[in-house]
Amino acid sequence: MTKPNPDPGSDLADLIVYLARLGQASGACTAPAEGHPSLTGAQWTALRYFAHANRFSRTPSGFSQYHATTRGTASQTVKSLVTLGLLSRRTHQSDGRSTVLDVTEAGHDLLRHDPMRDLRQVLSRLKPETQGALADALGQAISDLAQARNAPVFGTCADCNHCETEGSTSYCHCTQSMLSLPDMRAICVDFQPARLTPYPDT
Repeated sequence: MTKPNPDPGSDLADLIVYLARLGQASGACTAPAEGHPSLTGAQWTALRYFAHANRFSRTPSGFSQYHATTRGTASQTVKSLVTLGLLSRRTHQSDGRSTVLDVTEAGHDLLRHDPMRDLRQVLSRLKPETQGALADALGQAISDLAQARNAPVFGTCADCNHCETEGSTSYCHCTQSMLSLPDMRAICVDFQPARLTPYPDT
């Protein structure tokens, strides 16, 4: 008779980590086309981040928080992508001391060969109710773990406490600026969950 697992959460954690690693691994079907550079997992994560982050978050420090790594390590990853021509640097419009990173045309072209696309396709084939339940469960797990470790949670303006929407206009109280539709759909380093279930006492 099979003994019940005393810690089912451990098995789930292992499965999530394995799925993430498998999703980011480049296989024969996901290898970059000829002429494209082969990226490490950290470089792929950075390229995805800068492609999906809003104009306030496309900075080395923003990526450092998102990737849960040191600023030095994040800066080295960013520097390598700039050298490869996948990211470009420009001075922040309102803060001359800050650098903003943009994905170049070559970077967007490479993202069409993103190894994660296979995982996205697999998840898209799940039943809608399964996708919804999975998204809710993972979202709650991310919020709880981030709260336990005092780490930032990333999300979009549509689900953020800083965002105030009235009719067709949206305003961010954190950055004190109007938000465009692309801003609303992008991830933000200043995200504050509009609805966060308190982390239970242990």
